[in-house]
Amino acid sequence: MAQSWGSFFYSLLDYKTEKFMIAKNKKVGVIFRLFQLGVIGYLIGWVFLWKKGYQEREEAIQSSVFTKLKGVAFTNSTDLGIQVWGAEDYVIPSQGDRVFFIVTNYLETPNQRLGFCAESQKVPDGLCSSSADCVEGETVIAGHGVKTGRCMNETGTCEIHGWCPVEHSHTPSKPLLGKSENFTIYIKNFIRFPKFDFSKSNVLSTTNKTYLKTCYYNKDHNPYCPIFRIGDVVHWTGHNFQEMAVKGGSIGVVINWSCDLDKDYSKCNPEYSFTRLDASKDSTNSVTSGYNFRFARYYRDADERTYRSLYKVYGIRFDIMVNGQAGKFNIIPTVVNIGSGLALLGAGVFICDMILLYMTSTSSFYRERKFEPIGRNREQRPRDMKHGRHHRHTQDGHHRKEDKSAAEEQPLTPVSSPSAHSPVRQPVAVDSSLKPHSLETREQPTVKLHRNPERKAMSPVWSSTTPRSPLK
Repeated sequence: MAQSWGSFFYSLLDYKTEKFMIAKNKKVGVIFRLFQLGVIGYLIGWVFLWKKGYQEREEAIQSSVFTKLKGVAFTNSTDLGIQVWGAEDYVIPSQGDRVFFIVTNYLETPNQRLGFCAESQKVPDGLCSSSADCVEGETVIAGHGVKTGRCMNETGTCEIHGWCPVEHSHTPSKPLLGKSENFTIYIKNFIRFPKFDFSKSNVLSTTNKTYLKTCYYNKDHNPYCPIFRIGDVVHWTGHNFQEMAVKGGSIGVVINWSCDLDKDYSKCNPEYSFTRLDASKDSTNSVTSGYNFRFARYYRDADERTYRSLYKVYGIRFDIMVNGQAGKFNIIPTVVNIGSGLALLGAGVFICDMILLYMTSTSSFYRERKFEPIGRNREQRPRDMKHGRHHRHTQDGHHRKEDKSAAEEQPLTPVSSPSAHSPVRQPVAVDSSLKPHSLETREQPTVKLHRNPERKAMSPVWSSTTPRSPLK
C-alpha cells in the first residue's frame, strides 16, 4: 500500500507533453488559418482597440446638476392685458433642479371665489336631465366641485359648490410665450469617478469672465460651452419649437462622460444628446402628446375674502440625465482578455479536429493515426515499460545470435599449409559399437567471422579442439 502511494506521488512529478500529428490536408489547414486570423483580428481590433479591454472600467458615476434659465417675454392679450414674464414666472420650480418646466402657453381663469355655479358641460359626470341625476354631496368625477342636488336647466348640468366660475377649458391655437425659444439654459454639471478619484466639471476652465455671457453651445464650433438656446434644443430633437410650444412636451438632455484616464485630463469632456420623450416625431397631434398642469395664485380683497386666479399652463419639461464610464489600464483585465483569446484559438483546434476525424472522406485513416489503444490491465504497464526499456538490448542480442548461427552454417575454408601456430588436427575414429552414453563429446569447431571488410581475406580462427577419444 505504501509503495503504491509512493508511486502515485512520484508520478505527480512526471511531465507529459502532447504528440502532434501533421495532416497534409489543405482544406482543413486553410480553415484553421482563417480561424486563427479571425480570432487575432477580433482580439486586437475589437477587444483591445475598440473596447479597450486592457482597462479597468467604472460606471458608477457620481454627478450633480444645477440649472439656471434667463430670458424675458412680453405678452399682450385681450383677456389678460399686458404682462412681462421673467424666469421667476415661467420656470417651475425656480431653484434650478435637473428636472424643470418652462411655460410656453397658458389659460387663466381669474377671480375665482368659493360659491355655487353650474358644472362645465365638458364633464360627463356633471350632465343631468333632472335633479335626481344630481345626488347631493357627491363629488363630480373629474369635475370642479360637489353636487348640491339641483339640475341647472339652462346648462343641462348639475349645480356644484366650489371655485366659481369654473375653468375656461379650450384648446389654445398658438403659444402666448412664443418668444421663449430665445431663452437660455445654463447647465452646470459636476461628476466624479470614486474608484479612480477623478472629478471634473462641464464648464470650460477659463479666466475670461465674459465667456459664459456670450457663448452658446454648438457641437461643431463651441462644444464646451454649457449654455443652450431652448429653440436649438427643440430643433436638435427633430421638432419645431412653435408647434411644440402650443401643447407642450418633454425633452431629455443626456450628458455622457466617456473618459480614457490613460490620456490627458483635458481629453475627458462631456457629449450631449437630445431627444423628445413624450411622443414620437409623427404623433404631435395625438391626445397623448404634450404636457400641461394647473396651479393657482391666491389673493385677498378689501373685505379679507380669498379669491384666486387659476392657470392651466402648457410648456416643455426638461429631464437632464447624466451617464458615464471611465477606464484606466490594469494588468488583470489585460491578462484575462489575452487568455480568452488563447482559449478561442484552442476552440479552432477542436473544430478542425472534428472536421478532420469525422467529416472527411479519409477520417478513418486519421483516427487510426491519432488514437492509440492501451490495455486496461494496469499490471501490464510495468512489464511493458520494462520490455520497452530492454527492447533494444534484446534486439541486439538476437541479432548477435543470428550472426553466430549464420557463421556456424558457413563451411570451413581449408588451409593450404598449416603453420605451427594453427595445427590441423585430424578427427579420431570412433567405434560404432560403443554406446552413445559412454561417449564424451566436445563442441564442434566454429569460425569467428570478422565484420570488418578489411579482414575478409583473413584465415578463420579455430575456437575449439577436436573431440577426444571415447572413454572406456
